[in-house]
Order: sequence, then C-alpha cells, then structure tokens
Amino acid sequence: MNTQAPKIGAARPVIRQLDDAAANRIAAGEVVERPASAVKELVENALDAGASRVEIAVADGGKTLIRITDDGCGMTAEDLPLALSRHATSKIDGSDLLNIHTFGFRGEALPSLGAVGRLTITSRAEGFEAAQITVAGGAIGPVKPAALNRGTVVELRDLFYATPARLKFLRTDRAEMGAISDAVKRLAMAEPYVSFRLTDASGGSEREIFRADAEQGELFGALAGRLGRILGREFADNALPIDAEREGIRLTGYAALPTYSRGAAVEQFLFVNGRPVRDKMLIGALRAAYMDVLSRDRHPAAVLFLSCDPERVDVNVHPAKAEVRFRESGIARGLIVSALRHALAAAGHRASSTVATATLGAMQPEPLSPRVYQMDRPSLGAMRSSYAAQAPLMPVDYPPLTERSFDEAPAPYAAPFTPSARAETPPERPDLAASPLGAARAQVHENYIIAQTTRGMVIVDQHAAHERLVYERLKAQMAEKGVPAQALLIPEIVELSAGDAARLLDVADDLARLGLTIEPFGGSAIAVRETPAILGEINAAALLRDVLDELSDLGDSQLVQSKIEAVLSRMACHGSIRSGRQMRVEEMNALLREMEATPLSGQCNHGRPTYVELKLSDIERLFGRT
Repeated sequence: MNTQAPKIGAARPVIRQLDDAAANRIAAGEVVERPASAVKELVENALDAGASRVEIAVADGGKTLIRITDDGCGMTAEDLPLALSRHATSKIDGSDLLNIHTFGFRGEALPSLGAVGRLTITSRAEGFEAAQITVAGGAIGPVKPAALNRGTVVELRDLFYATPARLKFLRTDRAEMGAISDAVKRLAMAEPYVSFRLTDASGGSEREIFRADAEQGELFGALAGRLGRILGREFADNALPIDAEREGIRLTGYAALPTYSRGAAVEQFLFVNGRPVRDKMLIGALRAAYMDVLSRDRHPAAVLFLSCDPERVDVNVHPAKAEVRFRESGIARGLIVSALRHALAAAGHRASSTVATATLGAMQPEPLSPRVYQMDRPSLGAMRSSYAAQAPLMPVDYPPLTERSFDEAPAPYAAPFTPSARAETPPERPDLAASPLGAARAQVHENYIIAQTTRGMVIVDQHAAHERLVYERLKAQMAEKGVPAQALLIPEIVELSAGDAARLLDVADDLARLGLTIEPFGGSAIAVRETPAILGEINAAALLRDVLDELSDLGDSQLVQSKIEAVLSRMACHGSIRSGRQMRVEEMNALLREMEATPLSGQCNHGRPTYVELKLSDIERLFGRT
C-alpha cells in the first residue's frame, strides 16, 4: 500500500503553549462529563466546607441551571478569585498526595465549570462581608459585594454553552435528572448527619425530588435511618449490620439477605473513606461473598463502607475519583468476603420479609361482603340455634321445631356435627416459643410442610430446604477433609504469555488448596499436575484460561471453587428429599429443627427461599377479620 499515514505530514509540527481557557475546557472534559458530575463536585465542595445542610436546585436536567446552597465555612472576597484558578485548593498543601481526608483535592472543579458554563459564586465567611464573583466561558469578572447570611451559593447556568458539541451527547432531561438524583443519594449515604434537599426548578416552579433530614444517634442507627429513607423500608428491614476489621482496615455498613436480591446491580453502593467509588475489585468481592447463595442472574444489595489510613489507598487514579487503588488489595477483598459470609451465616434460617409480601400479593381473595364488626355478630344463643339447624337429622320422630324452644331441643338438634377423633395418640409437639419455625401440622401436595408458629404459620418447601441442609453438610465435610486431588498420568502443558503465566503462579497456592496443582514448565508454559477429583475429567487449558479471565476482570478468581461447589450442589439436589415423598410428623419437625440450626437455610442453593412465613395478622387481613 502506498497510502501515506494520516498523522505524518510534510511540515514539522510546532509545539504551542495552550492558553488557560483552552486548558480549562480540556480539563472540564475529564472532570465534568454530564450535569451529574457538576452536581457531585459542587456538593463535595460543600461537604468539605463543613456544611450541615445542602440544598440542590436544578432545571432541565441540570442543563440550564444548577444551584448549590450550603451553610459551610464560606470564603472571603480575597479567596474567590483564587478559587477559580486551576490547581488552587484549601484541602491539601501539595506535600503529600496520599494523606487525603477530603472529597476534593485537585482544585479543578470550579475553573473547569467556569470554562464551559456561566458560573456565579456568592459566599460569606464568618467575620467577613459577603462577596460575589462571576465567570463565563473562562472570563473571570470582578469581585462584588453581595448579600448572604452565611455559607456559599454556587449557581451554574447554561452548562456546556462554551462547548456546544458536548450538548449533543447529553441524554434527555429525565435521564440526566435521574443521574443527578443518584449522585446526591450516594453522597447522602456517606453523610447521614447532613441534611440534603434536591428540587427540580424547571418551568419556574420548584418540585421536591429528594429530601433527607439529618439523622440523630449513633452511627449504625443513623445510617439505618438514612438508608431506609433512600432505599426504602424493605431494604432496612432485610439488611444485616456489618462491622468487621482486619489489619487496620474496617468494614461497616449493611448487606441484604440473599432472598432480597435484585435483577441488576442497582443497589450496590461502595465507599472508601467516605468517598463513593465504583471499583471492580470491590464489586467482585461483593459478588464472591454471595456466590454460594445466589444464582448468576441475581445481584446482591449492600451499602458498605471501607475505612483505613488514607496512605494505604490511592484516590488519585481517575479524574472523577471514582476508582481507587489499595496498597494491600488482598486484605480489603478478603475482609469483604469473610465479613459478609460470616454475617449471612449468622443470620441462620432468616429469609427476607419480601418473600411473605410477595406471597400475600399473589393471594387474591374473593370480593368480600361489607365488613362485619364485632357488635353486629350474632349472639351466642343465635349461633347455637344456627348450629342446631345445620346438624344432620337423626331418624327419630321429634315434634316440630316450631313447637319447642331451641334451648329445650334434643341433643341431635342442639349439638353441632364434629368429626370423630383419631384412634392413634398424637405425637409430642415442640414448644412453639422455643422454635422459630414452629411445629409441623400438615404436609400438602407431598411437597410443602405447614407449620404453626407463635406469630402465625410457615410454609416450607421440603425439597429446597433439605437440599440446602445436605449441601451445607457436604461443604463442611470437604472443608474438614480438604478437596481430593486427582494426579494426571501425563501432566497437561499449557502455553501462555509470560504475564498470564506469572499471574497464575501468584495464586498457585490458592488453587492447590482447591485441588488444582500447577507449576512452571520452562519459559511461559504451565504444567497442570493435579485437578480436583470431584470435577472428573476436565479441560485443564480451558479452565486455566477461565481463571485468568476472572483474575484480569476482578483481581481474584473463584472459578475453581464455584465449579466444585456446583458439583456439591448437584449432589445435594439428588440426595435430598424429593418432591412427592410423604413425611411423618417426626420427620417434618426434625427438618424444621435442622433448618433452625443450619446457616443459610433460608434459601436453597439457587437463591430461592426455602420457606414463607405468614403472620397471623396478615392471614386475618386476607379474610377481612381486621
């Protein structure tokens, strides 16, 4: 081909120094991707200023107006021009880029916003007069006196008017408003003691989109209240508190029960030192923690906070500060996995309340007649008469009922019909107060156990429940005895790149504990000596490449363990009580007691609930007895 390379010209290119306006617009392209990015940066500035109340008003999805009002420490008239200069900040002194305790530290947000929109800052510091400064398209105006009680008001109008090409890539007003709401809610989770209010000022009238008043009390109580307000009461009712620490890294927050899973990762919120992040390593750790209790098409819900010395994590990785890099990533990942698994196991047989809610929603009672209040119910005498009239007549010639009162009626008329009692002695029933899953009362359709509890009733899927019990038993046996390995008669040699081979050898000890033994075989080749016996005959080369894919994507691989546990799950499925098998009362009660003593028994191996609990009040509501 004789086509000249498009980047090679005849003339030598000349190096030029870009002016500040162009540099700011370039920086804005990295920092401010959309209106939600601008809101995030400005709200973080308010939080860094010590605000206890933050109000956000936007119009047209943030395209025409973004106004942030806070009651923080404010700025003086001398500070305002400096705040609009690139890389000017009060949060660090530049000597240590690792010891960062604030949301912002680069000093890029305000000059970037002023370069692509019309920015007005009005602020007042304690002991000083209020002042205002305006910048439009990078042109900074003079400082003027203003009227303001305290704090700062930042108003951004006509975002991207100086770079109109960016406007073509924005989504609809509704979509941009949704992104802004999501950004505000994430920051509200990180700061439960701060009040937030988000309003839509489109069309000249304000409409409240989100509001969260400052919470009170200790940290877990305040966080639970804030999460209940943001994610709903269902999440708060079905979430487990998490509080664990390992080697100076602390994990706190709430993680939902497996039966409160979602169809997408829409309720996964991760924070590092109070900063909202979207980190693949942390998301992979969250997924691994639920690996054994969720199917692949379901996603856990959790709000987790990792806290550590700022010098152990690098937040200066991405312009939007959404990614972080841990110095000891293995410790952070292991802490998340172990803490969540311990909390889920400690929950025992507990299942989410949404299971019962869905069950009640599926029940459609017949249209009810007008509610019968207690005062309108028949008297005892009237009911006795009704029972006597409905009793089967005996072949005896008695006088007509009209000639005798019901109180004097013979026994065949006065006594209601009752079935004969069973001849056998009923089995001993468990103490309901000491048994959360109650006592078995019946088995219906040879698959569902009906148990009575102190608060209502429980419906148990006998196959799903026993499948989980057998699965946990098999896992405990394997953990005690180890994973048997099958030595290959002829080791399988897998050719890889030098980087991939080194990455696999770094986790060789972990793979060996799971029965997969590998070792270097010269150059970049890997020799597979042993494979897990429980997996049978496998393609070792394909397995290693799948492990590499997980290592590249998530930083760790659970593939071999998940394959082993999948085999155990299938063994448990075939070895458990089958649907259609009739069970004696003693067997049903024994199954209930083992469920109460076994971790994770509230869901089967595929993440489905093993039982549904219906409270007596809910049952009475179905029949209109409330």
